[in-house]
Amino acid sequence: MSSGQPAHGAAATSPRVVLVETSDALPGLLPFQAWDALGTAPVVLLRDAEGHPAAPHLYFAGLDLETVEPASLGRGDLDLMRPGDPVDRRIARALLERAVADGTVVYLLGPDDERLPPVLGGIAPEHDAEIELVFLAQEPEGTALLRLVQVMRRLRDPEHGCPWDLEQDHASLTNHLVEEAYELIDAIERDHDVDLQEELGDVLLQVVFHAQVARDRGAFAIDDVARGIADKLVRRHPHVFADHTVADADDVAVNWDRIKAEEKARSGPFEGVPMAMPGLLLLETLARKAAKLVPDGANDVADTVERARRGVERLARTDAAADGSSDELELAVGEALRAVVSLARHHGVDPEAAARRSAAGFRGDVEEALRLAAARDLEPAELDAVAWSRLLTEARDAD
Repeated sequence: MSSGQPAHGAAATSPRVVLVETSDALPGLLPFQAWDALGTAPVVLLRDAEGHPAAPHLYFAGLDLETVEPASLGRGDLDLMRPGDPVDRRIARALLERAVADGTVVYLLGPDDERLPPVLGGIAPEHDAEIELVFLAQEPEGTALLRLVQVMRRLRDPEHGCPWDLEQDHASLTNHLVEEAYELIDAIERDHDVDLQEELGDVLLQVVFHAQVARDRGAFAIDDVARGIADKLVRRHPHVFADHTVADADDVAVNWDRIKAEEKARSGPFEGVPMAMPGLLLLETLARKAAKLVPDGANDVADTVERARRGVERLARTDAAADGSSDELELAVGEALRAVVSLARHHGVDPEAAARRSAAGFRGDVEEALRLAAARDLEPAELDAVAWSRLLTEARDAD
């Protein structure tokens, strides 16, 4: 099987079948050699002249397209046939018969033609035929994203789409976006590449889904989303895309904030921070933004520790059951958490990550304590506080 441009116009010494490779995602993106092969052929043969993704582009180019009528099979073909390829073998037979009659035929490979080249190559020697493959130019990175957009558009098709997907709107998808984001974080923290790839896909689906919902209501489309973020990245990285210079990563962050402030024209340092963020993340975000406005050392570590101590003491003194001061308890817990977040920032620790790590440890301790209790025929609900505490201690020591 050869590769390259067929020598059209020259007398063919043997039957020739020219197979032109195409891309489902970019059906109109063909190299010069492909257009030359297609353009000099009397007719371009396809498995489905109407349904092939590239058909509209070829019609627009003025090419004549024809659907191949599969040939009948002889007894020898039936003996050689493998499961799953009878149609491929019939189309291969038809192409070879046309090549014997016409000298050269050009066939445009499509989505269902993955097995056709090897099947054709296997029976070509019977007709002393030459098979030539014109390869597609290498697809640019990111081409697979186009297929995801097409799949999502099909799912949201009003007539032939999925009933569940058609019922969704931005609000109904919110919880799915949050859940997928947390599953992605979990995969990152477990350092599991297989799960990381899958969860990134789930998050990407949410972006494409929301963009399709917006397109359906005439607001914007996925290209607007991609164009907007690409333009933003270019604007905010003048040290990469323009002639601005930076000294280090800190300088990049300062420059980013300056450009962002010019673009947004916000009235205060906290404008744009969603108050619905998870508590620890919200505290960390506000503290980070506030830290840019105050002198170094304004949030002294000793003062932060003192605030944390006072918060804990306040909690210890407050008895919500006795005096009904639940608001006092909430305020005290909040003060203690704010102090802890400040300490975490001082030491360069992500408080959310630290909380999740602590939660994972706590979960493991409790599960190990339950395992120990079951092994000793103990019923956890019947244990007193001292016995349960001993089990937890033993579980932690087992780590």
